[in-house]
Amino acid sequence: MQPDIQFIARLETIVRERLEAGGDTSYTARLAAAGTRRIAQKIGEEGVELALAAAAGSKQETIDEAADLVYHLLVLLAERGLSLEDVAARLQVRHEA
Repeated sequence: MQPDIQFIARLETIVRERLEAGGDTSYTARLAAAGTRRIAQKIGEEGVELALAAAAGSKQETIDEAADLVYHLLVLLAERGLSLEDVAARLQVRHEA
């Protein structure tokens, strides 16, 4: 299967749909229900795990931890009413400065 960077945009949509649905049927909804502080904690944990994998792990471990971090970032952004588009816009402004 060929990797498709557009899947990240699809995943962002899936995260938003699960947040809107609420309940406890998905990890995403349960995480959001736990609040911003818990989501932020997960981002911190995943960031540390990614750093450790990059320093001493295999390529696959690094990919796995990066995927976990991106997923949790998507949850945080959605919970805060933000999107990857907002992040991309900011990166573009910084690049042009």
